[in-house]
Amino acid sequence: MLATYRPILSLLRGTAFLLAASGLHGLLLPLRGQAEGFSTTALGLMGTAWAAGFVTGCFIAPRIVRRAGHVRAFGTFAASGAIVALLTGLVIDEAVWILLRACTGFVMAGAFMVIESWLNEKATNENRGTVFGMYMMVTYASIMAGQMIVAAGDVRSASLFMITGIFFCLSLIPTAVSSASHPKPLQSVSLDVRGLYANSPVAAVACLLIGIANGAWGTLGAVYGARIGISTPQIALMMSLVVIAGAAMQMPAGRISDKTDRRYVLAGAAGGAVLFALALFLFQPRSGTFVIILTAAYGAFAYTLYSIAVAHANDHADAADFVKVSSGLLLLYGFGTMIGPLLAAWLMDWMRPESLFLATALAHLCLAGYTMLRIGRRAPVPIEDRDAFKTLPVERSITPESIRLDPRGKDETGG
Repeated sequence: MLATYRPILSLLRGTAFLLAASGLHGLLLPLRGQAEGFSTTALGLMGTAWAAGFVTGCFIAPRIVRRAGHVRAFGTFAASGAIVALLTGLVIDEAVWILLRACTGFVMAGAFMVIESWLNEKATNENRGTVFGMYMMVTYASIMAGQMIVAAGDVRSASLFMITGIFFCLSLIPTAVSSASHPKPLQSVSLDVRGLYANSPVAAVACLLIGIANGAWGTLGAVYGARIGISTPQIALMMSLVVIAGAAMQMPAGRISDKTDRRYVLAGAAGGAVLFALALFLFQPRSGTFVIILTAAYGAFAYTLYSIAVAHANDHADAADFVKVSSGLLLLYGFGTMIGPLLAAWLMDWMRPESLFLATALAHLCLAGYTMLRIGRRAPVPIEDRDAFKTLPVERSITPESIRLDPRGKDETGG
């Protein structure tokens, strides 16, 4: 059995280093930028630039991989990530960081697509669920580990930028020394917004709004923590627990949605996110412990929404269209993450740091309202005709290739 999973474990080691680098760099930049006096608008633009680079990479990376091959393409992406990480430590400038952040998003999309396609090639119909579960575990654990490294270092020194570069380089080793056969060429990515909306208006609108809220939090959550005066270790813990709480809550929320109209669960979870976001906005807590508890409660609701929206869309789609629908929704989510940081930055500049949660509350309130409006216009899919709910990560770590790794996509991957 170990021999069966050995090639996969090697790839997952590379994935772990890549995600740790991403988590570390993604938290380090806003904290260092805040310490350097960067404007909130500039910090928001970094998040928008990253998202724009990532979405662009999803479209362009397959062409690069087809031309250069998986190993050389991955080596190029990972080495470029290391170079960018080191440059951000050498050149402390708002405009330069925004440009470099777009480059990081692009190379991360390419690197993730290579690893995810490789994992998909190694997985069989019998172990695809296990491989997908292992990939999800590595995703969450590695991002959290990278973020917690920030708590042990000094954001004003160059050491954390150097560690990020080292992690990017370490991610190269498992694929560079692998003797496994190369996977098939990456498939091109397409986006059919009209088709996605026709299939499920709720899911299409929801994924865009969820991207706005999660993009705002993922980019400016650390800035909020720094500006209200909590410590760097507390900020790192806060950012990690928001995602972990959402991951833990996905399964119970999903099980409930399997037994009722998923739209009620979607609207209810969005309402819960609004409640805790408004509590943070109105009460303006300054105790690190209290802030962590409230933000984790917020994350438990906010980070369940994407999986429920995708499950609802796939209830209405043909099984053969799972990859197409899920990939399209992921790209809509990506476009939302470009908008969220700019909206939140504007509100934080105009009012106060807690206005970050006003931005997320507005997105979630629109989501809940639109979902309830649509419930009376379309009957739910009968429970016996639905696919069982599956968890999905929605942080900056998945591409359309990961959708093909999902067991529900096996019919389109040759399974």
